[in-house]
Amino acid sequence: MADPDRSITDCHMHDKEAIAAQIALAFAAVEYPGDWCLKGGNEGDEPHLLEQEFKGKADWRVLAPAFLDQAPAGFASALSFFSDEAFRFYLPAYLIADIRGQLERSNPIFHLTHGLDETSRGERINPRRYGERTWFEHVRHRFAIFNQEQAAAIVAYLTLKRDEDDFERQHIDEALRNYWRDRAS
Repeated sequence: MADPDRSITDCHMHDKEAIAAQIALAFAAVEYPGDWCLKGGNEGDEPHLLEQEFKGKADWRVLAPAFLDQAPAGFASALSFFSDEAFRFYLPAYLIADIRGQLERSNPIFHLTHGLDETSRGERINPRRYGERTWFEHVRHRFAIFNQEQAAAIVAYLTLKRDEDDFERQHIDEALRNYWRDRAS
């Protein structure tokens, strides 16, 4: 007699690998942004550390999940400091590692939902520096770089994670509703 729990687990693993393959395919043609275009700013140490650690890493497919989970320099904050182009280039490595349960500190969900959920959507980033710019306006600009196929892969990733993560579910639902589903269609 077949074990019903095992078939559910096998099916779920198949779904995870199918989504990982969808992500890899959607981002396959994204070009390395170049060593000069890795960091999104110059404030603090982390952007410079990020630039040092990712310099020359022109193939996201070969980056070890342990490297991604700590970069840069143990801060696990690379996704916060990438340029828009580097964010798009390296994001699939983070998504696939997360799907496979290989990330403990880096949280791609946050970087794909913050600014799109109801809590942060209308929040101003830093009024002294950016005036009235909200997180929603900021992430819409950042995510405009993704094509429809890449947005669809992100929707598949978020939908999978929404079913696995009770803590993130509301943020994911709101981000899907407020942005990602329309962007992918």
